[in-house]
Formats: sequence, C-alpha cells, structure tokens
Amino acid sequence: MERSWKLTKSVEELDLMRVSAQLVAETLRFVGSLVRPGVTTKELDRMAEEHIRARGGLPSFKGYRGYPACICASVNSEVVHGIPGPRVLREGDIISIDVGVLKDGYHGDCAATFPVGRISEEAAGLLAVTEDSLAAGIAQARKGNRVVDISRAVQDVAEEAGFSVVRDLRGHGIGQQLHEEPEVPNFVTAGASPLLVEGMTLAVEPMVTAGGYEVTVMDDTWTVVTRDGGLAAHFEHTIVVTSDGPEILTLCE
Repeated sequence: MERSWKLTKSVEELDLMRVSAQLVAETLRFVGSLVRPGVTTKELDRMAEEHIRARGGLPSFKGYRGYPACICASVNSEVVHGIPGPRVLREGDIISIDVGVLKDGYHGDCAATFPVGRISEEAAGLLAVTEDSLAAGIAQARKGNRVVDISRAVQDVAEEAGFSVVRDLRGHGIGQQLHEEPEVPNFVTAGASPLLVEGMTLAVEPMVTAGGYEVTVMDDTWTVVTRDGGLAAHFEHTIVVTSDGPEILTLCE
C-alpha cells in the first residue's frame, strides 16, 4: 500500500508526468488511427511498442504482473485487459485500447474505445455516453471534493442513459507506480471517501456496458468480459487536481 505522502506530486514531479502523459496520449492517438477492418490486434500492439520505444519511453504494461503485451486490446464484449494476438478486426466491431507509458520514472495511462468502420447505433451510443461519463467524472476532480464525487458523476451519466457501470474494476492513483492510492470507483460506494487535494494525480477510467455490469475473467487470466455478452466501452485520462480545477495530462497537444 502506498504511503499517504505519495498521493500528491511536487511541481517537478508533475513536469515529468506531463512528459509521460503526452507520450501515452500521442501513442493512443497513433494506434487509434490504425484501427480499421482487416488489421490484427497484434499489429496494433507492435506499432504501439515501436512508437513508445522510439521516443525514449517504456511500455508500462509489458511484464506488469506477467502481462505479455504493450497495449490492452479489448474487442466488443471484452471490457479490459484483452491480450493482443491474431484476431482480425471486422467491420462493426468496437475496440478498447488501453496504453501505459513509463518515462523518466513516471507513468502515464489512458484509454479510448474506437469504432471499426461503421458501427451500430447501440455501439455508437455506448461510446458517446462512456466518453461523456469520463468528462463528467473529471469535472468533479476538484480540490475539496472527494473521490465519491467523481464516482457519482460517472455513474449518473451512464445509468441515466440506460447503460451499466462495471463494479469489479476501478480507476486509481498514478505516478512512480502504475497503480497507486486512492482507488477511483466508477460508482458510489459506502464508507469514507478520500479527500481530493492539490497535486493528487489520478487515472479516471469509466468502463460501461450495454447490458448488465457483471463481468468474468477468461481462461487466459487477463481478459475481462461482460457476463451477458453485451458490448463494453472504456475511456481513461490521467489527470492532476490543481487549485484551479482538474488538469487533463493525457490530452494531445
């Protein structure tokens, strides 16, 4: 468990985090531009790793707790942690790509769900609502609020649109470690909630489904899928709480 003094970052640390966050954002945008029918998830992974390493970064995910790839590539009913491989993307699929980068001792983490060609109205609505829920959650990441304010905003946007929020997976603090305190649930939980203070860095990442919120883990021990086979979407930004409100570090400049 991380000590409380690591929950906030100094000005110098934030400058380093901005560098890693920009690289991870650029990588996600680059890989997203390659998404099309006929490409394999393994090809996307290879291009992401080449992009990261060519710019002096390291893939945060590769080797993390034994994870075998650079990106997580989760298709359709796969929520997160899909392992890239020979799967060929097809017209109408959606793919959630999660990327982490370590540079100069600090991590950046972001994710987005991309359409593969033309997608259904349900899928397009799910993507839009999940992205909206992320924006709503980030807007609550203000000094003096609590983590639960982020959680409530995410949950309200998703559920008011008729979708479900995954309960088994959460956002997190981030910095020198990929996962730090505090946890950032995407739904309201009981009990005390951490206070948001200036300099706190968080990875806010709604995972929203078109069906129920129950998930299960596949035999590869990594890929999380919806239990009912419904579509899932995932969007994520690394942010910092400032005196003037949230700053999104993983916006591409």
